[in-house]
Amino acid sequence: MSKRYWNMDLEEMMEARVHLGHKTRKWNPKMAPYIFTERKDTHIINLAKTARSLSEACDLAFDIAGRGKQFLIVGTKYQAADLVASAATEARCHYVNRKWLGGMLTNWSTTETRPQKFKDLKKEQDTGRFNRPPKKEAAMLKRQLDQLQKYLGGIRYMTSLPDIAIITNQQEESIALGECRILGIPTICLVDTDCDPDLVDIPIPANDDGIASIQLILNRSTSAICEGRSLRSL
Repeated sequence: MSKRYWNMDLEEMMEARVHLGHKTRKWNPKMAPYIFTERKDTHIINLAKTARSLSEACDLAFDIAGRGKQFLIVGTKYQAADLVASAATEARCHYVNRKWLGGMLTNWSTTETRPQKFKDLKKEQDTGRFNRPPKKEAAMLKRQLDQLQKYLGGIRYMTSLPDIAIITNQQEESIALGECRILGIPTICLVDTDCDPDLVDIPIPANDDGIASIQLILNRSTSAICEGRSLRSL
């Protein structure tokens, strides 16, 4: 994996409150190497460790993107949902930002049929075919399309399992992380002070509840993806 320079501004991380962990009573002892101190019963994350891990994650993302591989970004918690959709769309990544449907990856043979169903229904809607059936049937088709859009809209162009996953919250996305581990899909994951860094390939110690913190980590990661892809196209 190539080493590149990524500008990791510790002051910017402070402003984004990346350093704020959970209450000390909720901590996971495995996060001890990433904790700088505690203040008012709250653990403070060592931002030098965050910068180092984020740089490593960006190196990996850059290399994988440069080889034309596919990314899946997962973040279903309300603080992350819109950020995930925006960052993934900009970087041309697949994403899941609503409920993770169990077996989405481990039962891929079934999952991959659903985006096609979504595209078929969308085409019917766009061509006005929803207006032809009886109103009750048309309403049912519309509800079905809305559900597919909500849960699978971000993976509608994903034709195979992703090569790597970026996960914004280890606790919230434990099922998604578990499926990646079963399938051997590498993971980059935000790990707050209540997480287990041993469960992911590249843990990024960071506040996983704050919008600004999540946005900063996502922006850095997807910028590396975009840069890797742009160099590949030269």
